[in-house]
Amino acid sequence: MKTVHDITYDLLRQHGIKKVFGNPGSNELPFLNNLPDDFEYILTLQEAVAVGIADGYAQALGTPALVNLHSAAGTGNGMGALANAWNAHSPLIIMAGQQNRAMLGIEPLLTNVDAAFLPKPLVKWSHEPASPQEVPYTMSRAIHTALSDAPGPVYLSVPYDDWEKPLNEDLTALTKRKVKSARALDNNVLAELLDKIHQSINPVVVLGADVDAAQANDYAIELVEKLNCPIWVAPLASRCPFPTNHAAFKGILPGGIASISQILEGHDLIIVIGAPVFRYHQFEPGSYLPNGADLVLITCDVNEAARAPIGDAWVGDIKPTLKQLAENVVQRDGVMPELTVAKSVVNITTPLKPETFFDILNDIAPEDSIFVNESTSTTDIIWERLTFKSQGSYYFAAAGGLGFGMPAGVGIQLAKPDRQVFVIIGDGSANYSIQALWTAAKYNIPVIFIVLKNGTYGALRWFADVLGTGNVAGLDVPDIHFSALAEGYGVEAFQANTCEEIKDALNKALTLGKPALIEIETWGKLQDEGLNIHNS
Repeated sequence: MKTVHDITYDLLRQHGIKKVFGNPGSNELPFLNNLPDDFEYILTLQEAVAVGIADGYAQALGTPALVNLHSAAGTGNGMGALANAWNAHSPLIIMAGQQNRAMLGIEPLLTNVDAAFLPKPLVKWSHEPASPQEVPYTMSRAIHTALSDAPGPVYLSVPYDDWEKPLNEDLTALTKRKVKSARALDNNVLAELLDKIHQSINPVVVLGADVDAAQANDYAIELVEKLNCPIWVAPLASRCPFPTNHAAFKGILPGGIASISQILEGHDLIIVIGAPVFRYHQFEPGSYLPNGADLVLITCDVNEAARAPIGDAWVGDIKPTLKQLAENVVQRDGVMPELTVAKSVVNITTPLKPETFFDILNDIAPEDSIFVNESTSTTDIIWERLTFKSQGSYYFAAAGGLGFGMPAGVGIQLAKPDRQVFVIIGDGSANYSIQALWTAAKYNIPVIFIVLKNGTYGALRWFADVLGTGNVAGLDVPDIHFSALAEGYGVEAFQANTCEEIKDALNKALTLGKPALIEIETWGKLQDEGLNIHNS
């Protein structure tokens, strides 16, 4: 007779979920007992790192990843990382251990009180099974819910004594069922949208992360080339949906209402695909759209469609809907606009300006490299200096929560062993999830971590200027030796501050076949007190 433990692992196996990411506690031990030989447990030193690694892994593969957290405390540790996964539409299955059912009523130590409520609103669905027999059904629903419609995280709380309970019923049918979503537009709705596009005189396309997540980049290129129009990437995009060396590419939009409106001035139709409208950051009052402009949104997320302040919205899965548009839109006359993204000229090399470093990295990185960005105040420079050619080349924290970059890079490299992953991270951001280095070393995951070190929270210094709060305490983080920290976690480290040293360190790291960290001092507050520069 099979147990809940047996059937649940059968179900996970059927869906190709054979890795468990976590940091175990006592409530989780019965689930992890006798882990099947074809499964692998990826140990992290803290729960936020487990969620971050699983997030990167799930995004890179487009399949669910299972995270095992420790009751309420472990869930709390992982919530910051869960915010990024929620906003990235990442299909995570978060499973937390619960206390023994016989004691739940008296709330002993490590009880997850009101477990289903705890992770909301950062999950699509949250549940604690009412009985051991319900556990496999709950896991099945969790897997299908995580992938359906707009993908996203789900949460399960399972009492630890459920796992060894016997199951009398035949659950073969449960382990083999599939749920597929391929929502395209019906003919009448498609005709309405095409009519709006064909009537426009000067359209512009704005693409978001969901285009890259759906692996619909080729259809996006086909659509833009048939429309002969420019393309912008949506503000604060967590992925790159369009090759940055394409003639139509203009750059990434800023995060302010007035700024976006100003940049899109002159376009009568703004076609937004796979992005919220819009993910604003700084408060910058103004008109949502330039005068005379209309907007249409194509999204997989009904919530994003409902909350958009402007324009009409069409809800459908991104890939089939974008395929419909690319195949049915009429070829427009005219010539594709020339590539106009200009690189600023930077001559300062001691300490290096970030622009200089990114030029070096762009020259040395292998053709199909993947870049994970958590150097938040150099984001504009990254989009200007690095080339993203293929699907899945760029990742960024979708909710802006720090601590994403290092663990996500580990998860992405684990999912994509044939592509080199570079994690570009500021010295402020690196401290949020530095424990990810240990997991990279333990499992020999050859990520290259690059810490741009200027001794300050550069993005906050920029935002302080925006808010008019220039005299703020607690913005400096000097005297942290990341190469020493890396070596302590078992990762080979390099310090490189000149152009030649950086080239040498990058080339050595690429030949190691194991994780490496490169620490680089960059131009920052110590050089000009943070005035009018980009800081890492």
